[in-house]
Amino acid sequence: MSTPIIDVAAAANNAAPAPGLIQESSDAAFKADVIDASNQQPVLVDFWAPWCGPCRQLTPALEKVVTEKAGAIKLVKINIDEHPQIAGQLGVQSIPAVFAFAGGRPVDGFMGAMPEAEVRRFADKVITAAPAPAAAENSIEAQIADAVKGANEALAAGDLGSAAQIFGMVIQHQPDNAEALIGLAQVYLTAGESEQAQATLDMVPEDKRSGEAYASITNSLRLKAEAAELSDTAALESALATNPDDHQARYDYALALNAEGKRVEAAEALIAIFKRDRTWNEDGARTKLLEFFEAWGPKDPATAKGRRMLSAALFS
Repeated sequence: MSTPIIDVAAAANNAAPAPGLIQESSDAAFKADVIDASNQQPVLVDFWAPWCGPCRQLTPALEKVVTEKAGAIKLVKINIDEHPQIAGQLGVQSIPAVFAFAGGRPVDGFMGAMPEAEVRRFADKVITAAPAPAAAENSIEAQIADAVKGANEALAAGDLGSAAQIFGMVIQHQPDNAEALIGLAQVYLTAGESEQAQATLDMVPEDKRSGEAYASITNSLRLKAEAAELSDTAALESALATNPDDHQARYDYALALNAEGKRVEAAEALIAIFKRDRTWNEDGARTKLLEFFEAWGPKDPATAKGRRMLSAALFS
């Protein structure tokens, strides 16, 4: 007696899909139903509309293939007439449109109706390439860390546009990412938009308002606010030419120079006060110079040079 051959595919076709394996979704639920869910299993997103003839051909094939896969992949259907936002963000211009998500991000897709066999091959490719569920969360975090690193490199290179774009993308995914918020605030500050910089810095969660980068930009904003209330550098230079011992004018001149990005010159002005009168304004020149160092950061060449000049003045 021969062993009966069981048609596994046919059995799967006749079975009902597991709960949650095929579902309708919306713009509001997209993150939970697709982005977050794809960290556990790949997700196919079917953008469709009731009036779309090819959609009525493709959707049953998608449902059949997803049911066959028995949990290896899920299907989320979004009616673009009722929920157009995500489709617009993904650049969907015609339907049916199918996007595959895995590990929290889109990995593949196709437009138009497709035969069932092609749908099956597409699903198999997505399943094979998807990260393991246990590694998906780490993968997302690693991608975010790489993005922040790239944004910081762009900022250091003076490419403010790229830095702002990358920091913004990270913040869209993680609104409380302190490093990205501080980085974006630095972009605004470098671009001369102090109000935007302060508003962005205010978005940093209170329990993350610490560290070298946060202190640096906080001090920089405070110093800029102080400098905004002063006379311009030409007027201060004129006052010093008239009276080189006008320590307040020299102090204000240092603040103005720092606001213009002339850090070494600003340090030199404060050192000059310190050399002439260490006790002036309760050691105000040295105190302000230390604030400059904190705002500039320990790796800034002006900080290193300023510290050398201060050390020489202290022991002269």
